[in-house]
This record gives sequence, C-alpha cells and structure tokens, in this order.
Amino acid sequence: MTKIDLRSDTVTKPVPEMREAIAQAEVGDDVYMEDHTIQKLQKTAADILGKESSLFVPSGSMGNQIAINVHTHPGDEVILDSECHIFNYEMGAMSAVSGVLPQPIETSKKYLPVPQVKKKVKPEQYYYSNTALITVENTNNRRGGTVYPSDKKEELIDFAKERNIPVHLDGARIFNASIATEKPVDKLVQGFDSVMVSLSKGLGAPVGSIIAGSNILIEKARRVRKILGGGMRQVGILGAAGLYALENHIDRLKKDHENARILARSLEDLDRTEVNEPETNIVMLTLKENSSDENEVVEKLKEKNILVGTMGPRRLRLVTHMGISEENVQEAAEAIKNILS
Repeated sequence: MTKIDLRSDTVTKPVPEMREAIAQAEVGDDVYMEDHTIQKLQKTAADILGKESSLFVPSGSMGNQIAINVHTHPGDEVILDSECHIFNYEMGAMSAVSGVLPQPIETSKKYLPVPQVKKKVKPEQYYYSNTALITVENTNNRRGGTVYPSDKKEELIDFAKERNIPVHLDGARIFNASIATEKPVDKLVQGFDSVMVSLSKGLGAPVGSIIAGSNILIEKARRVRKILGGGMRQVGILGAAGLYALENHIDRLKKDHENARILARSLEDLDRTEVNEPETNIVMLTLKENSSDENEVVEKLKEKNILVGTMGPRRLRLVTHMGISEENVQEAAEAIKNILS
C-alpha cells in the first residue's frame, strides 16, 4: 500500500533530475567563497527576490535567527504575530542566541494590525527596551497557509520606516503566496529589510534556505552564520538542488494549491468538523467537541498508511506537495470521512 504523507511539504524528496544536478555539481570550499555552484544559487536567488545579495543557510530557522541577530542587540525587543513560526517553533532562539525578547501580538487577522503594533513599540526613553525589529510570516503556517494582504504589508512597512524599525520577512513559503496572488515574488518581498525563503518545502530541495537583503546585511549575516556553525565546505552539492528547485519547481506549486482545494471541498460536508478554504497548500481540519480526539484520528489514518499532523487541540493539518497526487488526495479524503462519519 502506498504511503500518503500529508504531514508537511518538508517530506518531499529530490526528483531524478535534481539528483542528476547534484551529481554533476561543481564544488569548492564555501568558507573560502570558492564554491561556484553556491555562488550561482545566491546570485539567482537575490535576482528573483529583487535584493542586492543573498546567503545559503542550512535551515529556515537558522536563517530567521541570523536575520534577527543582525538587526538587533541584546536587550532589544522584536514585535511579531503570536501565531508565527519564529515565536512558536524556534525554541526561544531569539532570546537564547541574540538576547532579545519577543513581543507577540494576538490577533484574529491574517496580518499585524498597525494600531496594535504601535502599542507594542516602546517609547524612546533609556529605561525601556528598544523596539529593534518587526517580523512577518507569509504564508502563515499556523493560520492555514494564509497569504499576508499586500495592502496591509505596505501599511506596516510605511509605519516601520517612519519609526526607523527594520522589518524581517519569514517567507519560508513566499513562493506559494506568489502563485496564489499571481504577483511576482520580488513585489511581495519589496520593502522588507531582510527575507528568508525555504528551498526544502514546496520547492522540493532536500536541504536549505536563503536569506536575502542588502550587501551590508548579508556580509554581517555571513559572520553570524559562521558563529552558529553554518560555515560549510563543498556545499555546491546542496546548492545545485536549490538551483534546480528555483528554475523548475515554482510554477508547479499551482498543482499543490489545486489539490488542497480538492481535499478541502471533499471534507466540507462533514458534520463534526470545520475545514478552512485553503489559500495555498495547507488544509486545517478542526474537530468539534462531539467528534473524535485529534490523536485518535491520526492513529487511525496511520493504520491506513495516511500520515497527517496536528496543530494543537482538535486541529489537524494536511499539507499538499509534489509527492501528493490528486488520487492521493481523494483517497485521503475518503479515509478521513470514513473515520469521522
């Protein structure tokens, strides 16, 4: 029986053509900045994102934490969404690594409301912590792959510039946002002082993310990456996979979004559940009080070789990706309906 893995788009595996690109990669010592493949990847990524420069890092969490470190000093504060990845899934790294404090905003919106952000910004008096950074996530994982509205992004960035506060974008799935809105990715990241994008989610590379920004920011980021143990040697092997992903796997994200919509529509008639209308590739299934326990559903699906994840009490997360076909989605939907009906 074929395993259908809907836990995350991080479970994708390199396609044969990507493996061939890896095998043929020209490599060199990247600590000496002599790996031409990784240099090509960084130039390509910077051009796509409309930034001066970029840097390859092993993971998105490292990329976010490098950016936070570059923008802040110990004792500073960072404003962010209480539902964002940086706050929930990076193990308090901003405090542990950079000595800064998160100032989360709780909101039911898909964006950070500027009036609430204003209230979080500390007065410029010596006995207050300095508000050094604002972070945004697009798309937002915990909110079900929602896209940050462009007009709200502009409003936030305008406010931040007035207060001279840099803004960092956790754009792990920014290419999903680009496909969903039919807007070029450089337009979606325009105005952000730094951006992190993942190569190892929907784009299908086995490892890695990119940080992009100004030349000065990336030079500082290179030093912080080294401090964190991210200085790599013949890393062009991974860079080749990232290059292949950027050149071949962006447009195909449309299929993931289509499959997510098919899955959501197939589940919308279940009486004891609520399902979101997916904007991208993440379907959130909320179990009502009189329904099954989320862990029980996970285990019953696992018995049928269908893997799904949880996102807190009574919430299931199902993520479509390049390893999932329309037939897989329909099979998974039928299994979920049988268990919950």
